[in-house]
Amino acid sequence: MAVGLPLAGEVLPVEGVSLAVTAAGIKAGGELDAVLISLAEGSTTVGVFTKNIFCAAPVTVCKQHLELDRPRCFIINSGNANAAMGNAGIEDALRVCEFIAASSELRKQQVLPFSTGVIGERLPVDKIISAHPKLLADLSTAGWTGAARGIMTTDTRPKACSKQVLINGSRITITGICKGSGMIRPDMATLLVYLATDASVEKDLLQSLLQKAVDQSFNRITIDTDTSTNDSCMLSATHKSGISIDTADESLDLFSTALNALCQQMAQEIVRDGEGATKFVEVKVQQGRDSDECLAIAYAIAESPLVKTALFASDANWGRIVMAIGKAGVQDLDTGLIDIYLGSVRIVHNGERDPDYHEEMGSEVMQKEEIVVRISLGRGRVAESVWTCDLSHDYIQINAEYRT
Repeated sequence: MAVGLPLAGEVLPVEGVSLAVTAAGIKAGGELDAVLISLAEGSTTVGVFTKNIFCAAPVTVCKQHLELDRPRCFIINSGNANAAMGNAGIEDALRVCEFIAASSELRKQQVLPFSTGVIGERLPVDKIISAHPKLLADLSTAGWTGAARGIMTTDTRPKACSKQVLINGSRITITGICKGSGMIRPDMATLLVYLATDASVEKDLLQSLLQKAVDQSFNRITIDTDTSTNDSCMLSATHKSGISIDTADESLDLFSTALNALCQQMAQEIVRDGEGATKFVEVKVQQGRDSDECLAIAYAIAESPLVKTALFASDANWGRIVMAIGKAGVQDLDTGLIDIYLGSVRIVHNGERDPDYHEEMGSEVMQKEEIVVRISLGRGRVAESVWTCDLSHDYIQINAEYRT
């Protein structure tokens, strides 16, 4: 189940990027589970990775290879995370890179491996290697949506979208795919995200732009408070449009705005497709002193099992929201200044039940698929939002049966 309609709009090719997908046999039933992304020579690639200290072998290898060379291709598998496998996991990831490099006349460090799926099982290297000839033969600039399907695990639908920007009369494209449905409370990005643009962007600037976009999108979502061992978010610039993004002119703001919007749209789609989700919820904290306190309160609400189960039940139990605010650890908070809203309905005014509020008003809001919970702290001008979903019976069932 997913909340709302899937991402709309045409998924546009990016000159210099080709993709292919196939079934390598990692997943049962012939599901798509292997993806190859090829980048034009001279492309610039940057990444943001999980901060989970149990990070998976492919994350370690990716970081090392990014330091050594310009990546020319990504090899991605779903169904197996290649995590918590020690030196064997590193060896398996490198073996895949070595084979693909040899068959494509690349250097080993020009291949970046990515994995997602079950933790603690040996990577089926031979299956990935056997699938490579078909992947190589099927590479296409139109392969984005197929690739989005190939990286899915518990996702119910692929996630792919594009943005275009007009700069000095010329059009540049940014296209991205992502996967994520559970184990979502990123501390960088979320699970797997691949973004590409035909713009020309210098590496340090590209890294800065990606980090900013991640902080405003993938670092603002939570489904179940858990940070994956495999989180990777990649951004490649192929330089094929001939349009440079420069800090000295308006191109930077135009490009940054489009990239941020694309990432935010994809991040929200992950929440809409959260495991067992029936509600899409924005928790907005405003009138705070700084971002840290706004985010602390927003996450305390968004991650409370009591709040999330109330959302699933369409129960306007606003006492659970009050509880979550109080446990957020924000010091010297004057509760007598706080207002709380469900949608446009004010349920708490100056720290007390609003005298004009009636249970039926809150219940009407809680019946909706999309809900905004808004907190006004009355002590500053800063506002931050976090996106989450409810906690349903299906979430428990999906995760209880994940390996069975």
